[in-house]
Amino acid sequence: METIEYAVSQGVGTLTLNRPKRKNAIDAVMRKELGDLIATMPNQRDLRALVITGAGSTFCAGGDISAMGEATLSAQEGRERMRFDYLSWIETLLRLEVPVIAAVEGAAYGAGFSLALTADIVLAAPDSRFCLSFMRLGLVPDCAVLYTLPRIVGVQRAKELAFSARELNAQQAYELGIVLEVTPQGRTLERAQQMANCLAQAAPAALAMTKRAFNVSLNSSLDAMMDIESSAQAVARTTQWHMDAVQRFLTKQPPAFQWPKALD
Repeated sequence: METIEYAVSQGVGTLTLNRPKRKNAIDAVMRKELGDLIATMPNQRDLRALVITGAGSTFCAGGDISAMGEATLSAQEGRERMRFDYLSWIETLLRLEVPVIAAVEGAAYGAGFSLALTADIVLAAPDSRFCLSFMRLGLVPDCAVLYTLPRIVGVQRAKELAFSARELNAQQAYELGIVLEVTPQGRTLERAQQMANCLAQAAPAALAMTKRAFNVSLNSSLDAMMDIESSAQAVARTTQWHMDAVQRFLTKQPPAFQWPKALD
């Protein structure tokens, strides 16, 4: 692959956007490579957690603006490109049944911000900057951020961030709930992989069902969520992972799953 790197080690996949000279901006080649790779992820049985990061000093500067004026598309062609060349793999990421962690250093602008929000957990270095820069180009926020962002910050704040196209630093993003942790500078990927390694050892069925339940919860009724909970818990209780965990508790062994402490 020309523009991305991907490797899986002990159940943890690391996807690196690899156009550092272009601040990891998404061009047509990267768009296709991301689509082809991410389409395979639901069938990767060895994948237990995924980390997304950017090479160099930038997470992702968004779409490659230098390529935006190369071809004039009709509205229909533009809609189809958005739906099939972008949103198909964005949707796959959002529905992926393993935890996804975004390790952000430097800029996460435009589609880069949107990409970060496909993750279940966003970690950011102190130098990180987040911006829905679409309005600066007369564009609508895309890559599913119209869905993800209001669920994190609320509709009014999401509108303000989109309308203003203002920049957030790491601390501001943390205070809005966009970022889970601000990590020591230069160690965001390390922290992300530490979390991912931990999650790769968690109960895979329970983790998958928990993620799916949370993903649908804001669009569901109480009755529907209680049904999901009841069915999921019944399945979880039949797994070997659960039975082994109970046995470890009864024999006073340390638990197999323990969340890692924050980096110093």
